[in-house]
Amino acid sequence: MSFKNRSIFVTLPRTQRGMPLVLGGDPKGKTFLYPHGNSIIIRDIENPMIADVYTEHCTQTTVAKYSPSGFYIASADQSGKVRIWDTTQKEHILKNEYQPFAGIIKDLAFSPDNQRICVVGEGRERFGHVFMADTGTSVGEIAGHSNIINSCDFRSKRPFRIVTASEDNSVGVYEGPPFKSKTYLSDHTRFVQSVRFSPDGDLFASGGFDGKMFLYKCDDYSKVGEFGDPAHAGGVYAVSWSPDGTKLLSASGDKSCKVWDVSTLSVVAQCQMGNDIADQQVSCLWQGQHMLSVSLSGFINYIDINDPSKLIKTIKGHNKSITALAISVDDNQSLTFTMCWDLASGEYDRIKGLGHSNQVQNMTSNSSCIYTCSLDDTMKFISKKDHQYQPETIKFDSQPRSVACGKNGTILVACLNEICIVEGNSKTSHFPIDFEGTSISVHPTESDIAVGGARDMKVHIYLLNGCNFSLKTTMEHRGAITDVAYSPNGMYLAASDSNRKVVLYNASTYELAHNHEWGFHTAKVNCLGWSPNSSYLASGSLDTHIIVWVTEQPTKHIMIKNAHPQSQITRIGFLDNATVVSTGQDSNVKIWDIVF
Repeated sequence: MSFKNRSIFVTLPRTQRGMPLVLGGDPKGKTFLYPHGNSIIIRDIENPMIADVYTEHCTQTTVAKYSPSGFYIASADQSGKVRIWDTTQKEHILKNEYQPFAGIIKDLAFSPDNQRICVVGEGRERFGHVFMADTGTSVGEIAGHSNIINSCDFRSKRPFRIVTASEDNSVGVYEGPPFKSKTYLSDHTRFVQSVRFSPDGDLFASGGFDGKMFLYKCDDYSKVGEFGDPAHAGGVYAVSWSPDGTKLLSASGDKSCKVWDVSTLSVVAQCQMGNDIADQQVSCLWQGQHMLSVSLSGFINYIDINDPSKLIKTIKGHNKSITALAISVDDNQSLTFTMCWDLASGEYDRIKGLGHSNQVQNMTSNSSCIYTCSLDDTMKFISKKDHQYQPETIKFDSQPRSVACGKNGTILVACLNEICIVEGNSKTSHFPIDFEGTSISVHPTESDIAVGGARDMKVHIYLLNGCNFSLKTTMEHRGAITDVAYSPNGMYLAASDSNRKVVLYNASTYELAHNHEWGFHTAKVNCLGWSPNSSYLASGSLDTHIIVWVTEQPTKHIMIKNAHPQSQITRIGFLDNATVVSTGQDSNVKIWDIVF
């Protein structure tokens, strides 16, 4: 028995209002980088569905850049650590780890000979440092700024120069090695957010929250001029040069990106991304024949290089923890709903319409509709025809935790203090409970309903007759029940708990289906998922592992260790009898091929 990770639907960048995001580009123009949580995401620029995830940082990552050779990536985090790791091997072997200062690193840059790294940010003792990539030896000071440094860049040729952008409203210039302060340029009137050298190293440009962009010469640091008057109506978050150095791309909080002619300092084209706050542009990258920008929503926008006023496409997805999953296999098309992913074509989009105002707790689907329940104490409906939220909303008296499809279109919802029946677009009845319902499952052929309890640590089996519930039996666990699930053929009921156990019951007698303890998880089991043929049961846990259990051979199982490294498994399900889909707190969706 074995497994293989077929694909990853990776997370978008996690953005923060008023904070720039730094994108890193492969020198060969094939991939780009961005941070998310404790991970660094590497995506193919031609086909962004092809992606890799580096997960070795212990704290939240902030920036990652390729070395000029392309053989290494340096990534940094909020604790001030810099990890230099290999790009040629799948394992991404660590070359070196340094801590140039204690505090958040906001940007870093390699020298063109790959030997030196400049890091800047919000350190306790200093705001920047330059060190040797091989030894960590200091090769100068980034001193003189009186506030946080947001951006830095290395000149691409000798004599080496470093430029920095600071929240003291100045651009710093450093000569070396060893690097020492040369001068400070104070043309900006607010925080300077981005500074970048031209590819030939003769010019450098800066952008700030005053909406202004300036161009400077590198030989005497004199100002060539200002782009526009001002360049943007909102703050400039990032600037990026074209490969030939004749144009400049800028991203702004005014929800637009602009392309500038460097020789005339005039705008060539403007791409307006929208009118919502989420359309603010917090990053940009000009990579070969591709122009990218990142919206505050996390969306990655591809700007048409031939007509920069237009978008070619927008990459959408998650950028926060995934908390709910529903799988629909209709018309030979597998659709996984956390958002809408078409696994056959690779197409995906977010659900349209007015959604929930708080975290989605659970979702389920039938032939025509997706049902979602949320921390906002409501349930909503998503049409599978157009993948759009319907206007109807059902309000509950207590927080809904789990939803399941019953017979004849009936929907059952387990809430903290009640079990509700929903028919059509309204709540028709409810049954009070005192054990804090966490999960619910409906027997496929009988009238049995299984409800998990957190407070009393029991699985409650109810007989549903019309709208009336009668307690049939209970099964006691040693931890709060986290999930319950009847098998598709109705033979089994599986239950998981916070005491790391998965228990399989005979669904006709509710006695143990076998005498073997399924306790190989090392932490709370979060979720369960059955294969369509009921032969296999998958469980996902806080311990980051997935285990696929064999019902007819209870001593056998497949363990996928660190399925989502440094991230608990939040939801799991089967696409078919040999394909598992999992979601994690890392915001990634993974597809696994299982060979039994």
